[in-house]
Amino acid sequence: MKYYFILAFSVFFLLSCEKNEIHYTRTKTNFGSDWTFTKDSTSLNWENITLPHTAQIEPLVVNNQWQGNCWYQKRFDIEKTANEKVFLYFEGVMHETWIWINGKKVSHHQGGYLPFTVDITDWVKEKDNTIIVKVNNEDNPQIPPGKTLKTLDFNYYGGIYRNVYLIKTNSVYITDAVHANQVNSGGILVHFDEINPEIATGFIKVHVKNESDEPKKVKLEITFSTPNSKKKFTSKEVVIGSKTDESITSTLEILNPELWGIEQPNLYDVEVKVLSENSLLDSQTLKTGIRKAEIKADGFYLNGKPLFINGTNRHQEYPYIGYALSDEANYRDAVKIKNAGFDFVRLSHYPQTEAFLKACDELGILVMNCISGWQFSGDEKFLENSFQEIRDLARRDRNHPSVVFWEVSLNESDMKEPYMQKANTLLKAELPYAHIYTAGWIDNPNYDLFIPARQHGKAPDYWNHYENNNRKIFIAEYGDWEYYAQNAGFNQTSFANLKEEERTSRQLRGFGEKRLLQQAFNYQEAFNSNIKGKHTIGQANWLMFDYNRGYADDIESSGISDIFRIPKFAHYFYQSQRSPNVKLSDKFVSGPRVYIANYWNEKSSTDVTVFSNCDEVALYLNDILIAKQKPLRNAFSDQLPHPPFVFKISSFQRGILRAVGIINGKKLAEHIVKSPESPSAIELVIDESNVKINPNNPDVVFVYAKIVDANGTVVPDANHLITFNLEGEQAELIGQNPITAEAGIATILLRTNELKKTIKIKAQNSTLKSAILELE
Repeated sequence: MKYYFILAFSVFFLLSCEKNEIHYTRTKTNFGSDWTFTKDSTSLNWENITLPHTAQIEPLVVNNQWQGNCWYQKRFDIEKTANEKVFLYFEGVMHETWIWINGKKVSHHQGGYLPFTVDITDWVKEKDNTIIVKVNNEDNPQIPPGKTLKTLDFNYYGGIYRNVYLIKTNSVYITDAVHANQVNSGGILVHFDEINPEIATGFIKVHVKNESDEPKKVKLEITFSTPNSKKKFTSKEVVIGSKTDESITSTLEILNPELWGIEQPNLYDVEVKVLSENSLLDSQTLKTGIRKAEIKADGFYLNGKPLFINGTNRHQEYPYIGYALSDEANYRDAVKIKNAGFDFVRLSHYPQTEAFLKACDELGILVMNCISGWQFSGDEKFLENSFQEIRDLARRDRNHPSVVFWEVSLNESDMKEPYMQKANTLLKAELPYAHIYTAGWIDNPNYDLFIPARQHGKAPDYWNHYENNNRKIFIAEYGDWEYYAQNAGFNQTSFANLKEEERTSRQLRGFGEKRLLQQAFNYQEAFNSNIKGKHTIGQANWLMFDYNRGYADDIESSGISDIFRIPKFAHYFYQSQRSPNVKLSDKFVSGPRVYIANYWNEKSSTDVTVFSNCDEVALYLNDILIAKQKPLRNAFSDQLPHPPFVFKISSFQRGILRAVGIINGKKLAEHIVKSPESPSAIELVIDESNVKINPNNPDVVFVYAKIVDANGTVVPDANHLITFNLEGEQAELIGQNPITAEAGIATILLRTNELKKTIKIKAQNSTLKSAILELE
């Protein structure tokens, strides 16, 4: 009787297992806490740090950037079952890495801008594990960009400067696209071939690896969902042998797709489940968008509509901490780009972080994705590493709807024909589909798109007359070098009255109103010229943010915002070039705009420039109408979507300038500038740019101490020495402290670490009323 009871119970248990799914949950855990760091491996006193981390806190102006070996160490425990795989995923380490697990060397990686994965399954135990990471960022001609730091136009800051994750999966799992190292495979690949408002058709390809001891019969369950819709797909069943892998493809058809665009960047949540009979072996999610980007005979089209692309260039550097930005800081940069009126960014001159691309997807910013390179081409090992970077870039970023161009070109470098041919062949092998566009700075037929800089032309308007069998071009850089070199400005009459340093676009924010207006004019003039190009489909100014360079002992200041991300006048010029009919989310700048580019003090010009996208602007001084005008159209603005307005005031009078933007007779925008009085107080603000400080992981934000008068107006010539102090745990101030204010604002960085308690920041100067800011 006992035997029959046991048998019956066993049968019941087995039937229950057949009816109920057995779930395995993939985990991805931030591995950035509890590390120690040193530059001296023989030292007994290692510094406690969290990731992302820079090997050296640099000065504001980086003259002699640190290079060398540094070491990271972490001790950790891990819960691990017999059938689990364990990986470490490094988003980016600069730029050569060696890794030991429990004394065993398990990885050596070259390359500072793309991720790599280390399988540590066989080397970890449940208790008392130690990982040691050696990092080197010394000049290495075999690792792109290859050029020595002292001759490079940017910097490569050392350290584990991006996130690291611990990933645990079943022994049957979806691979990582880069780690799998398979052409047109690995991980999850989503592609839509036919796209229109009624239907989108394509496929999803999922690479599954079976590292168990038995063959597995698996199928995929795929879900595409938005807040408004959900569509499920199921693949065929596939048997994957033990210790083998398989790419499983399933066709997709989505009716009335919610298309991704620059004004409505609709995204789909894609969930992929790997099922074997009643068991869930693995699952993974990603976001992607459905959009159609095309270069046609008459220009660039997005989702069937023509678009002249207006964009910028971005370096990923922050002051002091180099490349060690948080995900939120990267996202804030993208918000600033969108708010400046741009819908495009070129990631000059190297692959940038996944968080920034995610932000571009979510904000509707088109991207030119770039490999590492600037005025250098090396030996066979260098070329091999460059080719691998092309493969890895395509595999990492192929599902981002924001990426429309692939710059598989060594920027401003002497690329030979075999390199250009192979670079394009590799990219097209990874993404063998229509409307995948490669871009190169050399006019070579291997590239789909020619991307010269404006200064590469023989004359200021050289590219306007470019002809090569209807070949399209994109002006990848403009507005800086041609003015810095004094060889490409049209407005020679005005230039004649300017000193050499006043003509250039390289203007720090503290250089004053006149020079900031000249920078804005240079960009305006070049923008206006670029639009005239018959075959020009778009442009990207040089550049969004000021930055440091290895070869120069000053900050490159042609950014339309400074290195602290504070806007210059040129920022508002670009903001005014977006149509007033574009209405983005309330979190972002859009719609009718008006901005007075004048401080209205005794030093100010009485020719008042106003940037606006309105039909008319009325300017008032102390509530008395100066004039109501149309925009100024001349040889330097005749092609602009929205030329600036210039008002002539007979003489300076202290008080309030007020500009009112008018469309179809309606007052829709307003901006006020008050003549600054004597400095009296400090006002403290932090720059979150719609992204709150992360309470769970490290974050970094700018803290601005604005020197204001009794009316709260920033005093633009205030240069007081400001001292910052911090009270509270889980945060630190980074940067020059005390620091002299520039154009009325002093800035410092606040780095937080799991900020869950209140902190206080105080800014003071003995002659000003202090300010205290509390963050909770």
